[in-house]
Amino acid sequence: MLLRTRPMFRRVALTGAALLAATAAIPQASAATGDRIPTGGGLSAVIRYTENGIPHILARDYAHLGFGTGWAQAADQVCVLADGFVTLAGERSRWFGPDAAPDGSLSSAARNLSSDLYFKGVRESGTVEKLLDTPAPAGPGKDLKELMRGWAAGYNAWLAQNKVTDPACKGAGWVRPVTVTDVAARGFAVSVLGGQGRGIDGITAAQPPGPAGARTAAPQEPDPAAAAEAAEEFFDTTRYDMGSNAVAFAGSTTASGGGLLLGNPHYPWQGGRRFWQSQQTIPGELNVSGGSLLGTAVVNIGFNEKVAWSHTVATGTPVNLHQLTLDPADPTAYLVDGKPEKMTRRTVTVPVAGGDPVTRTQWWTRYGPVVSNLGPSLPLPWTTGTAYALNDPNAANLRGSDTALAMGKARSVAGIQDALKRTQGLPWVNTVAADSAGGTLFTQSQVLPRITDELVARCSTPLGRATYPASGLAVLDGARGDCAPGSDPDAVQPGVFGPGKAPTLRDAPYAENSNDSAWLANAERPLTGYERIWGNAGTPRSMRTRGAIEDVAAMAAKGRLTVADLQKQQFANRAPAGDLAAADAAQACAALPGGTATAGDGSAVDVSAACGVLAGWDRTADSASRGALFFDRFWRKLTATTPAKDLWLVPFSAADPVRTPRTLDRSAPGIGRALADTVLELGAAGIALDAPLGEHQFVVRGGQRLPVGGGTEALGVWNKIEAPWNAAAGGYPEVVHGSSHIQAVGWDGGRCPVARTLLTYSQSSNPDSPYYADQTRLFSQERWVTSRFCERDILTSPQLKVVVARERR
Repeated sequence: MLLRTRPMFRRVALTGAALLAATAAIPQASAATGDRIPTGGGLSAVIRYTENGIPHILARDYAHLGFGTGWAQAADQVCVLADGFVTLAGERSRWFGPDAAPDGSLSSAARNLSSDLYFKGVRESGTVEKLLDTPAPAGPGKDLKELMRGWAAGYNAWLAQNKVTDPACKGAGWVRPVTVTDVAARGFAVSVLGGQGRGIDGITAAQPPGPAGARTAAPQEPDPAAAAEAAEEFFDTTRYDMGSNAVAFAGSTTASGGGLLLGNPHYPWQGGRRFWQSQQTIPGELNVSGGSLLGTAVVNIGFNEKVAWSHTVATGTPVNLHQLTLDPADPTAYLVDGKPEKMTRRTVTVPVAGGDPVTRTQWWTRYGPVVSNLGPSLPLPWTTGTAYALNDPNAANLRGSDTALAMGKARSVAGIQDALKRTQGLPWVNTVAADSAGGTLFTQSQVLPRITDELVARCSTPLGRATYPASGLAVLDGARGDCAPGSDPDAVQPGVFGPGKAPTLRDAPYAENSNDSAWLANAERPLTGYERIWGNAGTPRSMRTRGAIEDVAAMAAKGRLTVADLQKQQFANRAPAGDLAAADAAQACAALPGGTATAGDGSAVDVSAACGVLAGWDRTADSASRGALFFDRFWRKLTATTPAKDLWLVPFSAADPVRTPRTLDRSAPGIGRALADTVLELGAAGIALDAPLGEHQFVVRGGQRLPVGGGTEALGVWNKIEAPWNAAAGGYPEVVHGSSHIQAVGWDGGRCPVARTLLTYSQSSNPDSPYYADQTRLFSQERWVTSRFCERDILTSPQLKVVVARERR
């Protein structure tokens, strides 16, 4: 394997003396001597930068590859990475104060203090170290451990050899070297994002009831109906700050006979949950290109010579609750099969800027931590008789990067499926993939507690009987040992479903997901028969899912597809809600007596000008589209105040789920009010009713305003963009999440994959970097980056820059 590196290095040498010097950093090998450590010792890698600052990292083994990856990530994102390591150390309160809010990238904690109490508790309990010591396949594999070791060394070497210039952390005392455990802790945090990470406030606030006779009001048991509604909202994937679209097309639909993949993940534009682009190469072992979540040493979504994949946030409910029956004599002991078990105390002390340290106790059970709520709308009170424990099987899962690494080495969709079966590391996403032979795959192979419908029927508490049908959140009787989740024989860890139970679709003409359940991955081949915890079936789909299925089904039927067709789909910016409702809304507007409607404040408003704006709108969310902004504001107001059952004349039908519900009820009273409120709102902001969208949906980078196309979840636009409304700042002046690392990949029979990519928020968070806004400008212009994957393409880049990264000892 190692002898295959020499021809590559000879080709590199042809580009000149600089590359000759660069390749000398890679230890050569021979059958007689084996690998040699670079002179002076330590790890090293060659990083070849091409257009847009994208690094192509070349290394001899996994430790050296991790080194180059950690170095290159630090060069682009040192402040964001360092901030995340402060979170994982439980030191945000020390550096930034206890009441400030974290950026939300590593948990949903509302304040630094609760974040610190949780993450410092994880650290002091040795949770991550125990997972690192767990033998594979239940624990991380050797190659991944080497990658993480190298990543930590590369990050530290960059810090030691470079000055931090990013104003976000220049000179900050919290920018420090890291350990392998720190890197693994970041993987742990990502794994529990959908479980313990969303329950941190409830975990750190849960305290036993006061002593008998204390003058405190007894907490009320949660109301099942209200809890069901709150749980449905809490686990609604359309409300998350992460989402995604992805579609794979089979060879039967393409011009070349090879597969096609369009991945469009929707992730935050700021903070530590950004993607970062690279290519990772160990000659003869690994060659993969794509996007990595910051702080991870692997490519999470991407492609190689033969296969491409992306992920979408799945509807599987990754946790369940156990309702505990407490020992009457001790509220910190609970009964299991009639025998009391003491809770485990986890007492944590957090340093606080400008104040005394704060000490709190958390309470843990055999099922997981006691939790006082799942969000403010779902209280779970700890009374003298009852408490609730949160079971999150991903708290025992440090395999996510193993899965990504195995997928990067796969050669087909069958190889992707095999990687998922062997490693079982994805905590909260689906996988969509296509390969060069024309195969397609959709699978919801995620780590879920093994909650079957039969178990729920046998073991649900009254609360669980309400929450499980609504959201997939099971609440099981914790007093019965036979009510714990069971195990599947093909599962690598106890208490979870094996991969054989995951909803899966192979080799369909198209396989698509937009964060609804697996049911309509292909509308002609619906998936059914899975347990409720995986998601629902036979229920209304989101506007984005409906629009996506319409689009990709039409593309598949058209056939002869190419990567260019994927690029057109990404930026078509069709607003399915507009296609369904704009014409009827315009007619309802025109029918208003005197062109007047009553606003929410009771005032009469002339809305007659809005009728023509709605009628003339092109039904897209292009930045130049006139009427898109008006419809956006109108539609948000209408759907926020009018239930779906009162909005449509044709109700949802499971027999026609893509086309129903439809036909706006023009007599719905909310229409007039939404029209009036929108006219007032835009008028007060000085915004014309027919203003082009991009004049008021934009980002500012380097003092330049960049118009942004795309639209919000409610409009159903594939190119999803979420931005807070700020009339004083001009409308939507900053994107908070939406389209992120986009990739359109196919094969045309040549040696190299045909790939176009786009990192919407650009590679670096440093405003002084040339790669801070370059791809954001491309996104604004709906332009793409042509991926340089094969060696000849890398070496002929007109912007080629070679960096030799070395560890100094």
